[in-house]
Amino acid sequence: MQAKINHSTIKIIKADICDCETEAIVNAANDHLWMGAGVAGAIKRRGGSEIEREAVAKGPIPVGEAVATGAGQLAARYVIHAAAMGQDLVADAVKVRAATRNSLLRAEELGLASIAFPALGTGVGGFPKEEAAEAMVGEVADHLRGKTGLKEVVFALFDDEALRAFEVVLGKQIRQNG
Repeated sequence: MQAKINHSTIKIIKADICDCETEAIVNAANDHLWMGAGVAGAIKRRGGSEIEREAVAKGPIPVGEAVATGAGQLAARYVIHAAAMGQDLVADAVKVRAATRNSLLRAEELGLASIAFPALGTGVGGFPKEEAAEAMVGEVADHLRGKTGLKEVVFALFDDEALRAFEVVLGKQIRQNG
């Protein structure tokens, strides 16, 4: 599923984020930027431990913030580490929305045209997929309605439940905003 907002496209796909050929992929991180399980673990396994070493050297960061590193052996050029939770490993809408917004800002600072997000906070963070979709799609849509160099924002979702949740929310955005 996809939608246009201004000159940008939001795409929702079922995929492993490590396979995305966007300029950056987003890592669902904690505030200390260790890459253990879930999306972070997959990125580290596929891209190499140098991604974690570079990230940890930039941390810890406030929950809701994001930092960029190289992408090791991944197709992407950058990994943007979005701290959607702290050491308590609990995510919520405020944290997920801030982490999404700050990831978009890091992409803008790097002059990127494309970025891919996982469903932040829904794995280890235990945040409901529907609420993550509301927070993330809403934040991306708001961002794309402003001045942006981003041409494509991809939500690369690993399971059918997340895919459906994000498609429903994007459908609502399309109906509400044309």
